[in-house]
Amino acid sequence: MKYLLSTLLLIAFITDINSQKSSLNEKITKSATGGIESFREVYIDLHQNPELSLMEVKTAGKMAEQLKKLGFEVTAGVGGNGVVGIFRNGDGKVIMLRTDMDALPVKENTGLPYASNVVMKDAKGNENPVMHACGHDLHMTTWLGTLRTLTELKSYWKGTLIAVGQPAEEGTIGAQTMLDDNLFGRFPVPDLALAYHVSPELPSGTIGYYPGPIFAGVQTAEITVYGSGGHGATPHKTIDPVVLSAKMILDIQTIVSRKINPTKPAVVTVGSIHGGTRANIIPDEVKMLLTIRFFEMEVYKTIRESLINIARGAAISAGLPEEKMPLIVFDEPLDLPVSNDPQLVMEAVKSMKDILGETNVIQVDPAMVAEDFGKYGLTDEKIPIGLFWLGGVNTESYKEYEKKLKKLPPLHNSSFAPDFDPTFRTGVTAMSRTIIDLFGNKRLLK
Repeated sequence: MKYLLSTLLLIAFITDINSQKSSLNEKITKSATGGIESFREVYIDLHQNPELSLMEVKTAGKMAEQLKKLGFEVTAGVGGNGVVGIFRNGDGKVIMLRTDMDALPVKENTGLPYASNVVMKDAKGNENPVMHACGHDLHMTTWLGTLRTLTELKSYWKGTLIAVGQPAEEGTIGAQTMLDDNLFGRFPVPDLALAYHVSPELPSGTIGYYPGPIFAGVQTAEITVYGSGGHGATPHKTIDPVVLSAKMILDIQTIVSRKINPTKPAVVTVGSIHGGTRANIIPDEVKMLLTIRFFEMEVYKTIRESLINIARGAAISAGLPEEKMPLIVFDEPLDLPVSNDPQLVMEAVKSMKDILGETNVIQVDPAMVAEDFGKYGLTDEKIPIGLFWLGGVNTESYKEYEKKLKKLPPLHNSSFAPDFDPTFRTGVTAMSRTIIDLFGNKRLLK
């Protein structure tokens, strides 16, 4: 009899918990859907009025104004154009939700009725067409929608919510400028931090996750290859830096294939090569720009050492003296990988699957693109971070893509345009449920 009573009580308890979750899911879904028209207007305004990195003055002002309307304590001008909002809702965890705000120097070719026609000068005074070719307009709108849902449903959680609008993500410097402006000294230190990045490869209605390093570490290198120039008709009287550069480029392609463990992802790309002025002049030097991408520091060290050895080896074989050895400059600081906290990610995945369904939350492979969100997790505070892909591809377009009938424009492409309505609803729904659950999650206390 006692066993039967205990079983019945357990069943009743589980039934009550499931009922509460179902009720919460309904309220989150209703909030994410309600008012979508006004958020679509915000999105269109942001899309039509993009601003380049470190110039997001009007965009930051819009984010600050929206946060004030939601009841946040707002501080602008953090680390340049950064915006920080604080919403205090009793004792509990401190959770940070970040969005980025900057756009790219790309001329829009989406054909949308609200396409950007903005042209603005960059830091060097050069005029550039500008568009949100990386989805930061969607990031901001989904961020605002999530914050609105969380404030509407504040009776379901206790703690402090920190909303961070970050500048200059595209240059991977905005996070650092905010940290250098004492972000975690002036404001509460988060127990954990979350963010989205829209995906050009996942259909709207889905979330992509990876419980570990999800985005690569990145470094740019410049190699100056020296030679001894002369007339193109007498190459035997010169040491041709163009030929030396060509040899180096071919050898550089063997670094990943022959120096790196095949199970360790890495990329070394020569993206720019410049030398010479005329067809009949062999120049004195050639400059090359490279990007290095990696997930582990040992892999990075191997790539760096190999580049030095390849460059010097080619120069020595050509008979160049020591003072004419290639000059290699590695940009600093090094952008380290965005390394998701596995426990945090898997706890979030439980929440996302509960509200979106098992099949709509997908484990993906790490990507070689860069993001500076990882810097928030590399401070002395050792904050666990979770960055998730937010599927943004129109479902019909995705079906055509699966049938190989259509190509999908990648990030930074002039035709990139996420499907707003379903992507926004999914992002707000999944992140709202996740944050509410994380506020009450005792396993993730620091």
